[in-house]
Amino acid sequence: MKLDFEKNMGLIPAVIQDVKTNKVLMLGFMNEEAYMKSKDTGLVTFYSRTRKRLWTKGEESGNFLRIQEIIPDCDNDTLLIKAEPTGPVCHTGADTCFNENNSDNVSFLLELQDLIHKRKQDMPPDSYTTKLFQKGMNKIAQKVGEEAVELVIEAMDINDDLLLNEAADLMYHLLVLLSARDKDIRDVVSVLVERHRKE
Repeated sequence: MKLDFEKNMGLIPAVIQDVKTNKVLMLGFMNEEAYMKSKDTGLVTFYSRTRKRLWTKGEESGNFLRIQEIIPDCDNDTLLIKAEPTGPVCHTGADTCFNENNSDNVSFLLELQDLIHKRKQDMPPDSYTTKLFQKGMNKIAQKVGEEAVELVIEAMDINDDLLLNEAADLMYHLLVLLSARDKDIRDVVSVLVERHRKE
């Protein structure tokens, strides 16, 4: 890949996107040296136009951006960098520099799945999720069955709040079951995508 650093006086914009949630995290600029350092270290490194030097995101805060994929645009003068943040990205402490509100976004399912994976790994003692993992697969599967039955019952009623709450309970316990089997909601989505392509 031959990037065009000449078009914008030696700099190209780099859009940083969370590899897991697809949130746009920030925008920075790279010169060729910053780009090469980013590739070599696996950490997003920009050229600071105000300080006139390279800076690796997180060099002071410890909140690095670990590169997973670098994608040039069609003109080879802009980059999309998919990265895994190790902490808040914005200097204000927010997850993104754009302060996106994804409270109604389906991508929250990915965040929840990742949190459940973390609970499985860390097993914090006061967590309901930890208690489920400790009880084992039989109990986890039983809870999915119970929540499915409760959802079916509420589907026959006219109370939308109860319906949605039972659907949320079922979704949560399904995510726990997937994690217990070392699977992920992304794996389920891949199956759905493949089925859709065949239609």
